[in-house]
Amino acid sequence: MEALERRAALTGIGQSEVGRRLGRDPLELTLDACLAAIRDAGLTTRDIDGLATYPGAFGGNPGFTGAGVTDVHDALRLELDWYSGGIERPGQLGAVIDACAAVACGFATHVLCFRSVWEGTAQGKGGRKGIGLDGGGSGGGGRGFRASGAPMEYTLPFRAYSAANWIAMVAQRHFHEFGTTREQLAWIALNARRHAAGNPKAIYREPMTLDDYLGARLISTPFCLYDCDVPCDGATAMIVSRAEVARDLRRPPLRVEAVGSALRGRPSWDQFDDLTTMALRDAAAMLWERTDLQPADVDVAELYDGFSFIALAWLEALGFCGRGEGGPFIEGGARIDLDGEIPLNTNGGQLSGGRLHGYGFLHEACLQLWGEGGDRQVPGDPRVAVAAAGGGPLGGCLLLTRD
Repeated sequence: MEALERRAALTGIGQSEVGRRLGRDPLELTLDACLAAIRDAGLTTRDIDGLATYPGAFGGNPGFTGAGVTDVHDALRLELDWYSGGIERPGQLGAVIDACAAVACGFATHVLCFRSVWEGTAQGKGGRKGIGLDGGGSGGGGRGFRASGAPMEYTLPFRAYSAANWIAMVAQRHFHEFGTTREQLAWIALNARRHAAGNPKAIYREPMTLDDYLGARLISTPFCLYDCDVPCDGATAMIVSRAEVARDLRRPPLRVEAVGSALRGRPSWDQFDDLTTMALRDAAAMLWERTDLQPADVDVAELYDGFSFIALAWLEALGFCGRGEGGPFIEGGARIDLDGEIPLNTNGGQLSGGRLHGYGFLHEACLQLWGEGGDRQVPGDPRVAVAAAGGGPLGGCLLLTRD
């Protein structure tokens, strides 16, 4: 079977200003990132004939999306042969996977993919809001909670308002089954903060100790404040091009070696067949089914950390350690440091870098493969990277290579 995604390559990336509460128009942030990605690839808006985004112009929590396909299409006056936007995808990077399929099938030559958020500004001075299965608001910020249907009508009576509660229950099961501890899980957050020091756009760059982590207030056992990603404002974009034309562009193309988008278990936060993991198990398995490369070939991993445990679960699912071995694997942080076995979340992830909702990981993977990580650059000329996003019943990943 031919892996058709290998007909696609990433050829340019862009990112807007990133900040805690910027107070800027979200469409403006989106266009900053999109235009930067187009320039980075050496293209113009006239070259863009495809457009893809997650989640589109979705009416969920304030700040959850900054722009949809129609907004960007019209603002940039694009002439499109193909476009796609929506939330029912294998995680946030599903839009990029769609773009790879579009160029592989000849629907488009250069697809602009983007994701923007302004949750920091939208949050204002209120508390953080819960996010339902559909990404919509389920309360918080001083508002009451209202069930809009399954699964919320089953979780709200038990005060399980948001993904913080639902993912925490999976982490608790992992702790119970395998003996994982908070002191081990802490290293996802500590590693992220260590790497954020080299990222000038990161929200939190000051040092954090294990005592700082353990002393933070609990949010939903076993998660404390530092296990939760940081709401912010910002936009990220990238160009997916047909591989045969990518060679003529400004940058060395990054080939899409394989994608993972499978969901073979139930599409549920709390009724999955293995409650020590999530849909990412299936997405990761599919990725390795589509390539001869192995986990040992990967030089850098940018793995979703909406909550710290999700990154640990991705490490296990992708085979960097065995099932249930994530706690001992990350303990002490040496294996996931910049010069470790598998450098993890080199930009600070979302725990310290800011919640760019998945796209920041793919952006960082590209920077690392192009050798542009600056103070956080992985040594040794990395040539293979994996980027992954999603938790609960959502998960998608891409394996990138540089010739």
